[in-house]
Amino acid sequence: MFFDALAPSSALQLTRFTDVDAFRPAEALEDSRSIPLDVANFAAARAIVNLPACRIIVARSFARILETTYRAPGGMVILPLSDDLRATSSGMDIDSRFFIGLRGNHHCHFVEPQINHHALIMFSPALRDRGWFDRADTLWVRMADPTAHLYARQLVRDILRTASVQPQMFEATEVAAHLQEGLLLAFDDLFRMNPLSDRSTPRAGVRSARLVQQIDDYVRAYPTAPIYTADLADEFGVSIRTLGGAVAKVRGMSLHQYIRLKRLWATRTQLLRSGGASVASCARAHGFHHLGEFAAAYRATFHEAPSDTLARARQSRLQAS
Repeated sequence: MFFDALAPSSALQLTRFTDVDAFRPAEALEDSRSIPLDVANFAAARAIVNLPACRIIVARSFARILETTYRAPGGMVILPLSDDLRATSSGMDIDSRFFIGLRGNHHCHFVEPQINHHALIMFSPALRDRGWFDRADTLWVRMADPTAHLYARQLVRDILRTASVQPQMFEATEVAAHLQEGLLLAFDDLFRMNPLSDRSTPRAGVRSARLVQQIDDYVRAYPTAPIYTADLADEFGVSIRTLGGAVAKVRGMSLHQYIRLKRLWATRTQLLRSGGASVASCARAHGFHHLGEFAAAYRATFHEAPSDTLARARQSRLQAS
């Protein structure tokens, strides 16, 4: 199970509860009250990771009736982390196809007939509004795009595993901000409406194309700098939703995917042309500061390791000389 692979660290707070009386004080701090439905088999666990402007709480719950008051001035998302999640809220059946969103305050009731695994992500009010929540103080349940949902779920798991085994990464401001940006972009995709449904006017298409060109120019001008969507939106004087929608409309992918793809191709070009450069130096020259993540993305895109690309380029130069 997921929790069995985690160990507490300076970046990961991990608590396991084996009886309900030990669990109640932690629950009371969150203004929640549970009535367990299977006391004899009670077991619960919670893992917490803090990023610069959000907190990730991953929980293994138990069969229960839950009454809770959420207070989320910056917004929150509840994301199923398993394929077999089952719960009801106000008579509505909830399973792993759905996620829950809220900005503001809401008192609600849930029934969980079984053990569930889910993530609660709480966002800081200081975080720029990304256009996710249309109405305040309203808890809503929304069916997720399967691909975006799977990616967001996997990203949450990866962040917790990293916090468990490499806590020093969370001490570096730039790395922590990079991890958070990836999570925010994943939720942009989760919340985003189908861009193909927006066929307002040709003028809107022209504006989108212009924005994408501005992004291209920015990436070219700052090849090594971390790019955060909020900063990019500020630079162009638009909302984050508008920026993401323009890329989806013109390039058919998310902003994160598009920038990463451009930088991957730029890195590949440098690997093929470089003489004595290393994979790490080429990656960092194009904004990839997490080398493990870079290697995985490179392999997924080009079906070979970056070191293989570099070795082939060197071999070609030897044969040509």
